[in-house]
Amino acid sequence: MKKVRGRLWLLVLVVVASMVCFLPSYQPAYQALPSWAKAMLPNKGITLGLDLQGGIHMVMEVEEVRAVEIAVERTVTALQDQLVDKKIPVESVKRTGPEVITLQFQNADLKAQIQKLIDDYPTFTERESAGSTTSLVWELRDTDSKRIKDSAINQALETIRNRIDQFGVAEPVVQRQGLNQIVVQLPGVKEPKRAKDLIKETALLEFKMLDEDNQMRVDLPTRIPKDKEAEILLQFENMLPEGDQILFERAIDKDTGREFRIPYLVKKRVMLTGDVLSDARVSIGQFNDPYVSITFDSRGGHEFERITGDNVKKRMAVVLDNTIYSAPVIQERISGGRAQITGTFTTQEANDLAIVLRAGALPAPLKIVQDLTIGPSLGQDSIDKGVRATLFAGVLVVIFMVAYYRLSGAIADFALILNLLCLMGALSALTATLTLPGIAGIVLTIGMGVDSNVLIFERIREELRNGKAVRTAIDAGYDKALLTIIDSHVTTLITGVALFLFGTGPIKGFAVTLCLGITINLFTALVGTKVIFDLSNQRHKVETLSI
Repeated sequence: MKKVRGRLWLLVLVVVASMVCFLPSYQPAYQALPSWAKAMLPNKGITLGLDLQGGIHMVMEVEEVRAVEIAVERTVTALQDQLVDKKIPVESVKRTGPEVITLQFQNADLKAQIQKLIDDYPTFTERESAGSTTSLVWELRDTDSKRIKDSAINQALETIRNRIDQFGVAEPVVQRQGLNQIVVQLPGVKEPKRAKDLIKETALLEFKMLDEDNQMRVDLPTRIPKDKEAEILLQFENMLPEGDQILFERAIDKDTGREFRIPYLVKKRVMLTGDVLSDARVSIGQFNDPYVSITFDSRGGHEFERITGDNVKKRMAVVLDNTIYSAPVIQERISGGRAQITGTFTTQEANDLAIVLRAGALPAPLKIVQDLTIGPSLGQDSIDKGVRATLFAGVLVVIFMVAYYRLSGAIADFALILNLLCLMGALSALTATLTLPGIAGIVLTIGMGVDSNVLIFERIREELRNGKAVRTAIDAGYDKALLTIIDSHVTTLITGVALFLFGTGPIKGFAVTLCLGITINLFTALVGTKVIFDLSNQRHKVETLSI
């Protein structure tokens, strides 16, 4: 009797633990608990997946070629600074291809001196320049090109993950797919447009100087209507000075409230980039206008102080993704490693800007390949159908087991209910995400749950036909079916683990419920039903068995 009592208490303990673990998933009961009880339980239970509560599913592609171009352009800027520091006169240093840098100079004697600089840039190799004595062509090595592309995808993955974490989405899925794609799933998002804008914004922050010495800046209009930028760029395309570009600042007319653009003539050379930022916060200005206060790291602070000191009384443009946010006049050398980004944006826009600056810029633009917004009504419909399918399958199995195995079938049905209860408790304790394929895994578990009992009952029938007593037949049935049940469950468990390790989001949901279901089923089939049979034999000597 001791042996049976021990298993009975274990069974009761598992049931109670499962019910307690499930409480956070049933909010009315959870909220009624005292505070000390809530502190002992997880603050959330089962989370509904994207297909059940709605949200966003996006597949984005990283523009790898642009990532390489950005890396090469940074090398061009660094090379220009190095040539100035070493007082080596050159006509031009510019990117002439996605992976190519061309240096032009007048004095052929400088060629050997410039060639020595390539040692400082081991990622580049010198290419044949058709015997020219006044030019050098450097090309990015293939291995470094591949490294930059792969690094861009991994960096984009991490940057998106950081932005989503700060946006506050529960149970997001951000993972790499294929060679250059990223899958993002955001369940329960209430503002899909804002979330998409936040994710795909490159957030490449640059500080550039305005070209105020060229006459062309006077020819530019002081303001233009919104959506007329392309016309201005086309009009002044052939008039642009070498090394300059036209960028636009967004502004709003205070009288009419209409948005317009202010064109500026800006030097292409980047003075400082956002990768030297250490923090970005939203602050409120003197007139209750929100702005973003940025803090540089030590290297960026020293560089910003040097740039502002060299350009006093000149205008510096704060550029984010080729849009000017502000173009203030530098009144004096700015020390302390702090600056401000002002503009005509709302508090929410300022918050989003601070988020992307803190999380870091994407290494390259993202192209949206697939964009799906799933409504909560569709998710509720999926939940209703999933519940109906589970109940329908459960009712059919219960009826079949009672009709075919009679009272023993009813005991197997008890084990099935016990299995589902323990499964829901385990999912809640793990704060797992329940998806539509996960519901399919639960339905499959119902079939698996009685399958073990079918094997046991058939063995018991066989022993009874051989003339053995009920107690002996039950023990022999469980003993002989044990290895078969374990073998079948282990092989299914291996499949479930493989699906979890190598599958994507929905497949993982199916694998979790399947693995938990068959693991719990081993306990309920081999311990749960056996305890009931043993208790019956202990209290009353059973002469016949309803099976």
